Amino acid sequence: MSALWTSAEIAAATGGKALSDFDVAHVVFDSRKVETGDFFVALSGSKVDGHDFVARALAAGAAGALVTHVPEGVAEDAGLVIVADTMVGLEDMARAARARADVVAIGVTGSVGKTGTKEALKVALAPSGPTHASVGSFNNHVGVPLTLARMPRETRYGVFEMGMNHPGELTPLSRLVRPHIAVITTVEPAHMEFFPSVEAIADAKAEIFAGVPAGGAAVLNRDNPHFDRLAVAAAARGLHVAAFGTAPGCHVRLLDLVLKPHMVVVDAMVGSRHLTYKIGTPGRHWAMNSLAVMAAVELSGADLSLAALALAEMKPPAGRGRAHVVTLASGGSFTLVDESYNASPASMRAAFANLALSEPGPRGRRIAVLGDMRELGADADALHAGLADALVASGVDLVFACGPHMKALYEALPAPIRGCHTSDSTSLAPYVSEAVRQADVVVVKGSLGSYMASIIATLLKLDSADSAP
Repeated sequence: MSALWTSAEIAAATGGKALSDFDVAHVVFDSRKVETGDFFVALSGSKVDGHDFVARALAAGAAGALVTHVPEGVAEDAGLVIVADTMVGLEDMARAARARADVVAIGVTGSVGKTGTKEALKVALAPSGPTHASVGSFNNHVGVPLTLARMPRETRYGVFEMGMNHPGELTPLSRLVRPHIAVITTVEPAHMEFFPSVEAIADAKAEIFAGVPAGGAAVLNRDNPHFDRLAVAAAARGLHVAAFGTAPGCHVRLLDLVLKPHMVVVDAMVGSRHLTYKIGTPGRHWAMNSLAVMAAVELSGADLSLAALALAEMKPPAGRGRAHVVTLASGGSFTLVDESYNASPASMRAAFANLALSEPGPRGRRIAVLGDMRELGADADALHAGLADALVASGVDLVFACGPHMKALYEALPAPIRGCHTSDSTSLAPYVSEAVRQADVVVVKGSLGSYMASIIATLLKLDSADSAP
C-alpha cells in the first residue's frame, strides 16, 4: 500500500518547505498518540502550543511534523514541513486529500444521532468498497480537516460527521468536505443557550448544504417538524431531497419494527424495494437513523443488500449505549449501559425507552443515573423536569441524579424511586456504587461536561472478573 502522504506532497499541498524526505502513514495532532510513521501537526491553542511537543513526537516515532519553525531541541534536518500557519496547513492538506480521491463524500449532522449514523454508514458502506469515516466525534473545525487529511487516496466512500453549537460553524466544514450527500438526522432543542429558537437551530443545520454541489442530495427526516424548512433550504441550492421516516411519500419509509433488548428488526421500503434487516443495537432511534443510512447508501450507488446485512454487526459507539456486564465479587453481575458521552432531551427520552426494553434478572432493578444536559439556556430546568413522565413510563425503579438542572427532574419524580441527588458526578458515584446489586440494569447518561464517565469508571471497578489473577 502506498504512503498516505510523502513530504513532497505535504509541501505541495500546503505551500510549505520540507526539510527532508519522508513518508507518512497517519496524521495526528496529539503527541501522546503518536505511533511509528505518523505525521504530527503542531497546532497552537490558547493554552498549549504543539511546537513544544514536536521533539517528543519525533522521539516516539513520528516520521515528521508540520510546524511554523524549527522547535527547540529539534535538528535542522529533521522530518519537518514548515508553513506559515499549521491550522491553515492542516486545512490545505484536507483540501488536497479530498481533491485526489475519487470518493463519494457523505456529510452527517443533526441535533442527535450524528455519531451513530456516521458509524452505521461506515459499517453499511464497507462491503461495497474502501470506506473512510471520522473517528469518534471528530466533527469540529479541527476534527473535520484531520479526518480528511487522514483519508487514503484509494477511498471509495467517505463519511464525515459535522457538529456545531453556534451559527456559522457548519458552512466552512461543508465547503471543506464538499459532500455529494448531506444527511440531517433531526433537529431538536440542543445548544439552546446559543440560539433564539429551534428554528434557528434548523437554519444552522441547513448550513451543511453550503458545500454540496448542485445536483447533490439532502437526506432529511420527514417526521421532524422542521422538514419543510430544511427541504426549502436544500431546494434553494439545487439539491434533490430524499425523505425518510414513517409518513406516506417518504423515499425510505419505515413499515414496521420489532424492538428487542439487544437489537432491532426493521421492515422498510427503500424506493420501490422492500427490505427487512437487523441492527445489532437496540432502540427505535437506531431504526429511524438506519432509514437515513439506507437513503445515503442508495444515493451513493453502494449495494443495498450488503448494507442491510452489515447493519446486523453494528454495535453502539463508546459512551452512546455500549453495554458492559459487571461481575460482582459477592456473586452475580449487573448490566451497565454507558450513555455518558452526551445528552439532550431527545436522546434522554431514547435512553429511557431503551431502559424500558431492558430485562433485569430476578429481583433486579432498572436504575437511571443522570447528569445535567448542558447548553439548554433559560429553559434548562423546565426541559429537565419535562422528562419526568418519560422516565417514570420506562419502569425505572431507582433514580440517582447530579447537577443543578437535573435537580428539577429529580424533584419531579415520585418519592419511592428517588435514590439521591448531589451537586456533581464525583459526589454521586459512591452512592451509586453502594446501591447496585446483582441482576440490575444501570444506565448512566449526561452531557460530556457533566463528567458522567467518572461514574462509569467507578462502576467498572466493581468488576471482579477484570481484577481476577
